[in-house]
Amino acid sequence: MTQCCGDHARGKPSADRQDVQDRHDHDHDHDHDHDHGAVTGQLSRFRIEQMDCPTEESLIRGRLGKLPEVQRLEFNLLKRVLGVWHAGLREATIRDAIAELGMCAEPMAATTTRIAIAQMDCPTEERLITDKLGGMPGITALQFNLMQRVLTLGHDPEALQPALQAIRELGFTPRVATTGEPAPQMAPTSGKSIKLALAGVAAIAAEVLHFADLAPEWLVALIALAAVLLSGVDVYKKGWIALKNRNLNINALMSIAVTGAILIGQWPEAAMVMFLFAVAELIEAKSLDRARNAIGGLLELAPETATVRQPDGTWQSTPVAEVALGSQVRVRPGERIGLDGEVLVGQSSVNQASITGESLPVEKAVGDALFAGTLNGDGALEYRVTAEPSNSTLARIIQAVEQAQGMRAPTQRFVDRFSRLYTPAVVLLSLAVALLPPLFDGQWVEWIYRALVLLVVACPCALVISTPVSIVSGLAAAARKGILIKGGAYLENGRHLSHLALDKTGTLTYGKPQLTDQHLLVDADPESVISLALSLAVRSDHPVSQAIARHGENQPLRDVEEFAALAGRGVRGRIDGQLLHLGNHRLVEELGLCSPELEARLDVLEREGKSVVLLCDEQRPLALFAVADTLKPSSREAIRELHALGVSTLMLSGDNAHTAAAIGRQAGIDEARGELLPSDKLAAIEALLGKSGSVGMVGDGINDAPALARADIGFAMAAIGSDTAIETADVAIMDDDLRKIPAFVRLSRQTAAVLKQNIALALGIKAVFLLVTLTGHATLWMAVFADMGVSLLVVLNGMRLLRK
Repeated sequence: MTQCCGDHARGKPSADRQDVQDRHDHDHDHDHDHDHGAVTGQLSRFRIEQMDCPTEESLIRGRLGKLPEVQRLEFNLLKRVLGVWHAGLREATIRDAIAELGMCAEPMAATTTRIAIAQMDCPTEERLITDKLGGMPGITALQFNLMQRVLTLGHDPEALQPALQAIRELGFTPRVATTGEPAPQMAPTSGKSIKLALAGVAAIAAEVLHFADLAPEWLVALIALAAVLLSGVDVYKKGWIALKNRNLNINALMSIAVTGAILIGQWPEAAMVMFLFAVAELIEAKSLDRARNAIGGLLELAPETATVRQPDGTWQSTPVAEVALGSQVRVRPGERIGLDGEVLVGQSSVNQASITGESLPVEKAVGDALFAGTLNGDGALEYRVTAEPSNSTLARIIQAVEQAQGMRAPTQRFVDRFSRLYTPAVVLLSLAVALLPPLFDGQWVEWIYRALVLLVVACPCALVISTPVSIVSGLAAAARKGILIKGGAYLENGRHLSHLALDKTGTLTYGKPQLTDQHLLVDADPESVISLALSLAVRSDHPVSQAIARHGENQPLRDVEEFAALAGRGVRGRIDGQLLHLGNHRLVEELGLCSPELEARLDVLEREGKSVVLLCDEQRPLALFAVADTLKPSSREAIRELHALGVSTLMLSGDNAHTAAAIGRQAGIDEARGELLPSDKLAAIEALLGKSGSVGMVGDGINDAPALARADIGFAMAAIGSDTAIETADVAIMDDDLRKIPAFVRLSRQTAAVLKQNIALALGIKAVFLLVTLTGHATLWMAVFADMGVSLLVVLNGMRLLRK
C-alpha cells in the first residue's frame, strides 16, 4: 500500500462524497463516460493534484475500471476532481489504486440528506424514485434503505427542494429525517380495512352469482366493479403514476391485467384478482414490518429520561437528549441505563446482552464502563456520562446497522440487474402471446387472457425483496449476538473466509499483564519476602510491577526510603535499612547475582513468553516473579471452532518471538509470528490475499489499522479497541469474545443458503407458472396467489435468520 496525503484508515461505509461547485463545473467540462444521470450506488469524490490531462485520466480509467464495484467514473481535469460511482467500495481501496499510479487522491466533503418516505418499502417504489430523480440536475447519489423506509440523497444544496417535490409527484410524502430516528410507519386506518372487507364480500358475491347463474350479467358486472373500486383505487393511482414514468411495476401490471380482464368480459375474475392482490399486499407489508422491527427495536432499549445530579446536589429527571457530557447520573436497581458512562459510586451486575450479546450479567464497580440501553441489576450506581446520546455505543450500533442495510450485497446487486431485464422480457412475451397465436387459430379472447395472466406473473417483486429481507435479518441476528456488521457485502463474504490473522495483545490475550509464577529462592518467611517485593512494586508505574502490585493489593506494605527507578531494568529502595532491588534479568546480571542455575530457570520462563523480575538484596536473589499477558479462555475455543470451519489461523504480534510462539501454542494457532511492525502485519495480509478464499484480520489497536483496512474482512475488538481500529474494521465484536468470529462465519453461511433458497423459490415457481400459463391451465387469481405467495415465502424464509 502506498501512503499519501497523510494517514488514511478506512472507516465505516462513508456517505457519498461530492464537491458542489465541481459538479457545476463538470457540466461544462468533458465527461467521457457513456452513462449519465444518477446511479443507485455511492459517489465518492477525490481531488488529485497530479491529474490535469487525458494521460492521467486514461491511467486512472484503466486501473479503476478493473474493479467490479466501480459503476462509473467522472473526470474534471480543470479542477483535478475525480468522481467514482461505486457499489459499497472501500474508500481506501480507491486511494490505494490511484496511489499505485503515483498519484494522491484526497477525499472531498459530502452533502447528503436522509429522507423518510412512509410509502417506500419495496423495490417497486425504489425503481419509481430512481427513474424520477435519476435525470434531475444536482442529484449525485441515491442510496435506498427499504427496511427503514429511508432514502439517502446526495445532492447540491439547491437540488433538495426540487427532489422533494418530484417525490411528492409520485404520490409519496417525503420528510427530511435525522440519523437514528425510528422508521416512518404507514398509518393503518379502519376505513381501509372496512373497504377491503366490503370488497371481499362483493368479489365473492360476483363469483357465486356468475357461476350459479343467479343474476343477470349486468348485475354481476356492477358488483364486480364495486369490488374493484373498493380494493383497487390505490392500485390504479400507483399504476398510472408508474406508467407515466415509463415504469412497469406490479401496480402498473396489475392495473393493466384487471382492466384487460374487464374489457374481455371477465368481471368476476377481475374483482377477485384485485381483492386478492390487496390482501396479499397487506400481508406482505405486515411481514416486512416484522423484519424491520428487528432493527427498530434497538431504539427502544434506551430510556427517554435519566436522573441527573444538579449543581445544588439534588437529583432531577432529565430527558436523555439534554444530558450534558460529564454529568453525574444515578440509576436505580432494575432501571435501564440511559447513557454511556463510567461508574463513580456503587457496585452492581448489568445485563449487557443488548450491546455485547453476553448471556450472563457483568459485574460493574468503580471505574468500569456502562453502555446506554443495558439493564442494571440489583445495585444502585452513579456514573459520569462519557458520550453524548447521539454518540453512545447504542446509537453508533443503530447508525452502523442502518448504513449496512443501505449497502447492496453482491447477490442483491445481481438480482437488481437481473430484474431490470426480466420484467421487460416477460412483458414482451405477454404481447407476443396476445398477438401471435390468434393469427393462426383466431382465439383472441383466450390468448389475451393468457397474456394478462403472464403480466401478473411478470413482476419480480418476490425475487427483488428476497435479498434485502435476508440480509437485514442476518444483520439484525448478528447485532443481537453482539456482532456489528457494517454492510451486507461483509455478511455475505464471511462464508468465504479461509485465512484469519489475529493480533495477540487484547485480541487473543487480556491485554493486561498478570502474575503467573512466584517462587521463593531462599529459606525465609514467604509472607515477609513477598511484602518486600510488593512495597517496591506499588511505587513503580511499569506494567510488570503493576501486575505484581495488583496480585497483592490487600497485603500490608512496608515504608520505602531512597526509592529510585532504574530505566529499563527495574527499581530499588531501602526497607528497614536493607537495600533491595526489584528488576529484570539484565539488572540481576549487572548486580553480579546471576548463577547458571538461575539462568536456566529464567530461560525456561522466558521461552514460555513470560516477563521475569527478581527481588534481590545486596548478596543474593530472594524471590522470582513471572508476569505474562495471559490467554483468554474463549480464544482457545474460538480457534478450535475456526479450524472446524476450515479457516486457517495466523498470529501477528509486535511482541517478542518467544512470547508470540508461546501464546500461539497455547491457543492452538497454526502459525505465530512476533516482533512485527504495522507495516509487517500489512505485508503478511497482502501475502495471504493471493491465496484462495477471503482473508480476515482481527485487531484492537492503531497499529492494526492498516492490516484491518487491507484485509477482505477486518474484525475489531470493540470493547477495548481503539477508535481507529473500530472505525477501520468491517465487523466489530462488541464484547471482545473471539468466539463471535466463528459465529459470524456460520451466520454468513446460513445467510448465503437462505439467499440461494429464496432466489431458487422465486425463479423456480415463476418458471413453472409461466409454463402452466402458456398451456392454458392458469387463471388470473391463481397468478396472484403465485406472485404474492412467493413474495411471502421468501420474506418468511429470510426471517428464519432472526430465530435465536
